Amino acid sequence: MISRTLFGPEHETFRDSVRRFMDNEVKPNDERWQEQGYADRDVWKKAGANGFLCASMPEEYGGSGADKLYSIILIEEQARANNSTLGFGLHSEIVAPYLNRYGSDALKKKYLPKMAAGEQIGAIAMSEPGAGSDLQSVKTSAIRKGDKYIVNGSKTFITNGWNADLVIVVAKTDPSQGAKGTSLVVVDTSMKGFTKGKRLKKMGLKGQDTAELFFDNVEVPAENLLGQEGNGFVYLMQELPWERMQIAIGAVSKTEAAIEWTKDYVRERKAFGKPVAGFQNTRFKLAECATEAQVARVFVDKCIELLLEGKLDAATAAMAKYWVSDLECKVIDECLQLHGGYGFMWEFPIARAYVDARVQRIYGGTNEIMKEVISRSIGLGEIK
Repeated sequence: MISRTLFGPEHETFRDSVRRFMDNEVKPNDERWQEQGYADRDVWKKAGANGFLCASMPEEYGGSGADKLYSIILIEEQARANNSTLGFGLHSEIVAPYLNRYGSDALKKKYLPKMAAGEQIGAIAMSEPGAGSDLQSVKTSAIRKGDKYIVNGSKTFITNGWNADLVIVVAKTDPSQGAKGTSLVVVDTSMKGFTKGKRLKKMGLKGQDTAELFFDNVEVPAENLLGQEGNGFVYLMQELPWERMQIAIGAVSKTEAAIEWTKDYVRERKAFGKPVAGFQNTRFKLAECATEAQVARVFVDKCIELLLEGKLDAATAAMAKYWVSDLECKVIDECLQLHGGYGFMWEFPIARAYVDARVQRIYGGTNEIMKEVISRSIGLGEIK
């Protein structure tokens, strides 16, 4: 196997501490969180106390000022732990960076320290009942009136939506301008007119609090605008490559974990008087899976290198997101098959990984949208 070269000794020490946290604080509680449909807020505070939230944010705003490799380790270890309940990645690596990059100093001081401490939980509201991957079609509006924006509309499929204390809302500040009229505003969930709908019951990610959000004449201070009015779509496009890489990073780590669980299982499980690993089909299937996972790992690590150098383009990130999430579903399916009937039992990690993996091909932009992004990058834009 090809050795990874991204991480130094200090990163691996950090990885050990994250792994202990996942083993001691997360795994023992995850079944209960799945049943209740959300994680206890206490685990967020424990993660914050350990420096596991907003690690790459500046120290002046409560973060650790760490390089992105620490963030990547957090994503990898949560995937290895087979945990899809905690929305740490979205909170720390999507919501916080939007605030840090485009928010005023006052906004950053108001929200980022509490987010880093796990005292406030962040969400971002993009998808709507009639607009999923097509962000240009959002209907939620934020119309300027004096020193406030009046926000109206609804959002759905919002990760961390049930527990959220603040939400970055993608809204039209000038509906007549299409994408050019899109802006990002920070809505505090305590504001009058904001309501949370029901927690959505999903095929997978059962413990992740995914909710509907509603905005009925919510008055948002004008200073809660991120960046410049009308530039929201541009900001979204700038951040999407990192969001999509997070999906790819988690997908390849979960793929590797699934292979390890399956190797352990087939060594112990017997059929026709010998271990399942004794059959050539088992060995060949796992050899195929291991090879594909290694190819994915090398590609994703190269993408990480480009990301750290500021050279990762949107099309390459789309390639990683689409190909690795497809591969994750394929490999986990093969691994589940090698578990036989036990692969269908919820107490086996492979069963949960199977249903959790499917959404990876949908969120962050569907894989069909990824292929559209890629096709344009190779000179095959829309042909009429």
